[in-house]
Amino acid sequence: MESLFGQSQRRRRAGGSGFESLKRLGHISPAVQSHLKHVYLTLCSALAFSALGAYLHILLNVGGALTTVGCVASIAFLISLPASRDQERNRLALLMSAALLQGASVGPLVDLVIDLDSRILVTAFVGTAVAFACFSGAAIIAKRREYLYLGGLLSSGLSILLWLQFATSIFGHTSATFMFELQLYFGLLVFLGYMVFDTQEIIERAHRGDMDYIKHALTLFTDFVAVLVRILVIMMKNAQEKSQDEKKRKKR
Repeated sequence: MESLFGQSQRRRRAGGSGFESLKRLGHISPAVQSHLKHVYLTLCSALAFSALGAYLHILLNVGGALTTVGCVASIAFLISLPASRDQERNRLALLMSAALLQGASVGPLVDLVIDLDSRILVTAFVGTAVAFACFSGAAIIAKRREYLYLGGLLSSGLSILLWLQFATSIFGHTSATFMFELQLYFGLLVFLGYMVFDTQEIIERAHRGDMDYIKHALTLFTDFVAVLVRILVIMMKNAQEKSQDEKKRKKR
């Protein structure tokens, strides 16, 4: 009895509660924890600028091909600049510019969703935020390098997405609907995986001395937007199908 009691006590001490494991984070050094705070604060700022960009599109109809090109150019310019103290403000301004332009580029989709049902936008954003928090939290709590093996699988997943898009353009309307849905759901799965992988890669890079919080925030921002767009499209598609079914029932 004593040995069984001793074993149970040791298990409790070793495992602890989930909340205690969240507080400890013993495998992450204080410097890396501070770096992660900077990364997530910068990410929140980028998301705020992205929301502003979407709002500007709704007001002024500015989103389109030009904002997409401008977003890509801002990201390319940001990556080309060295991660030094002298360039920190410039790189931060470029990140916020890219986020603003990205929000304007997604603006037409947001406008369509609001016209259909504004509740979809709120639900999709909250769902994406919850998924991001859960997957990033799982990556932070997990042992170091535990999810880095996902890199190869996710790269293969991106290649499959490209091939699916290529196949859709070849086969045309015969399988366009099926291919589109496959791309949506498979792409959502891939980018949810990237949330976990990129978070652990950021932690690992920070342990190696790479404290470029702006570039790391850009990586997570890209993952967040990719997931949000796919959730918006899926929810909007489901809402349209539901409304069409209701119209058919009324006609009968």
